[in-house]
Amino acid sequence: MRNRTKMVHGGITSDEQTGAVSVPIYQVSTYKQDAAGKHRGYEYSRTGNPTRYALEETIANLENGVAGFAFGSGMAAITTVMMLLDAEDHVVMTDDIYGGTYRLMTKVFNRFKLDHTYVDTSVPEKVEAAITPKTRALYIETPTNPLLKITDLQKMSEIAKKHDLLLIVDNTFATPYWQQPIDLGANIVLHSATKYIGGHSDVVAGLVVVDSIELAEKMHFIQNSVGAVLGPHDSWLLMRGIKTLGLRMEAIEENTRSIAAFLQSHHKVSSIHYPGLTDHRGHDIAKQQSSGFGGMISFDVGSGELTDQVLQKVKYFTLAESLGAVESLISVPAKMTHASIPKERREELGITDGLIRLSVGIEDSEDLIEDLEQALE
Repeated sequence: MRNRTKMVHGGITSDEQTGAVSVPIYQVSTYKQDAAGKHRGYEYSRTGNPTRYALEETIANLENGVAGFAFGSGMAAITTVMMLLDAEDHVVMTDDIYGGTYRLMTKVFNRFKLDHTYVDTSVPEKVEAAITPKTRALYIETPTNPLLKITDLQKMSEIAKKHDLLLIVDNTFATPYWQQPIDLGANIVLHSATKYIGGHSDVVAGLVVVDSIELAEKMHFIQNSVGAVLGPHDSWLLMRGIKTLGLRMEAIEENTRSIAAFLQSHHKVSSIHYPGLTDHRGHDIAKQQSSGFGGMISFDVGSGELTDQVLQKVKYFTLAESLGAVESLISVPAKMTHASIPKERREELGITDGLIRLSVGIEDSEDLIEDLEQALE
């Protein structure tokens, strides 16, 4: 089954009992049992719900994994994965990471003695050097948020196997349409499904896929214990979004390529980060491990003043948090998505006040380019 067809027909996509071509929304909390402790597969919707199960089977199928899990947000998904680890365990993590993940590790899990080290995972030697006797996992974001750095997942898999570590990959930017980390050696794949998988700015959700029955059992135990599950209606919205994921990602990437070319030639843009550009440091690796380069671009205009001007003048780019929707979004990571990261740390990474992040949508690319041009001038 080819990838675009898989988005429509992968996993559970209909209802066997009624023949409905859309999985019903089972808006239910509990289920009648035939006898005490004898149920028909479902007993309580925190433990399992037919609509959520259909979504979980679908995302497991798309990511070529063993089992999927749906959560109330991307951060709930990341939190649950981190609960697989114990106090005093150590995690090596990508340095250019989503601000919410940074906050979770530095402000929440640090209180439970879960240690971590941030390194530039696009340089395998730095990853090797950061591993300690207490390291239990590698946590990779590729492409990264917001600087679009690329990490070689096959190299990370080799390192993880060498040191008996879990390889965890945040696949939000690439989506399962462009990249399947489990095929490249990952044990766990994460998504903020709020973004491209949902695709319409109308649902907040997180997804996890694992590569083994052992991990699936551990994940289900923690998910059921913690209870940060996705509701049936939101599960249904994600399944609806997945059916058009291929079409959306192809349209978004086509627009993004055009916008990247425009920004490359603009005199007020001092740097641009997009793995689809041949001079991007990670271009060759991205080309090897992904079938597309995605719809995220970040570029630096050199000052916070010019950034503010652009934000005030754009008409088709909506100033908003989040990404991956049909409408184009614009943000300033230093003041928005990555504001929880200390200023000195942001500047060390290259997240300046002049850095603008675009999430390109499905509008006409000429309108988007004209909009950026007038805002910059």
